[in-house]
Amino acid sequence: MSTLVHVLELVGESKQGFEDAVKNAVEQAVRQHPGITGVEVYNFTGDVVDGRIVDFKANVKVACVHDQK
Repeated sequence: MSTLVHVLELVGESKQGFEDAVKNAVEQAVRQHPGITGVEVYNFTGDVVDGRIVDFKANVKVACVHDQK
């Protein structure tokens, strides 16, 4: 049996902070791909209004393992 690993690129968003944005992305990925085994955060961005960050965004890659028979 071999293992196949898919890498999915996602953008998580949050009004609370960058860490929450990462968690939101991973939680969404796990709902559709329960074999998630890791996450790489490679970029943070945000929307600014009146000098304050109002939307936090995290670009992430998640690894999803699928066993092959």
